[in-house]
Amino acid sequence: MDRIVEGLKKAIRFEGDGHNFYMMAAGNTSDPKGKEVFEMLAREELAHVRFLRTQYDSIIKSGAPDKSVKLPKHQSLQGDHPIFSDRLKGRIKDAHMEMSALAIGIQLELSSIQFYKGEAEASDDPEVQQFYTELAEWEKEHYDALLRQQDSLKEDYWSAGGFSPF
Repeated sequence: MDRIVEGLKKAIRFEGDGHNFYMMAAGNTSDPKGKEVFEMLAREELAHVRFLRTQYDSIIKSGAPDKSVKLPKHQSLQGDHPIFSDRLKGRIKDAHMEMSALAIGIQLELSSIQFYKGEAEASDDPEVQQFYTELAEWEKEHYDALLRQQDSLKEDYWSAGGFSPF
């Protein structure tokens, strides 16, 4: 049980960091769609915090996860430009903050995925395995969307900045 409690503490901290990062990114982009999507990602990270805190409290009080609590539904991010509007390309040379936000977000999500998969594998409680697996899948969707957006802008950003090897 100590391992599960410690894992939940780390997960809550990771999700809180993700929430704060996405709120910072939302406040620093001038792209309206980017602001909206980063705020949505921040809300999702906060929903994860609430879920994880509930599980933490349940395990502390009863020694078992709360099976009645489920993760909420989440918004899907589709397409080649799931984060920013096409207008960002018009100022891609100066989109340093947005490109950095994508790179940092990708790393945060990747770390979360790896952590959640590791916690699921380390647990012998099927309920804990299930919710960590679900969290890993959700974070993978965030990761994939951020990566697709980065890939769609990368060449233009490098070229406009004069650091493309092509």
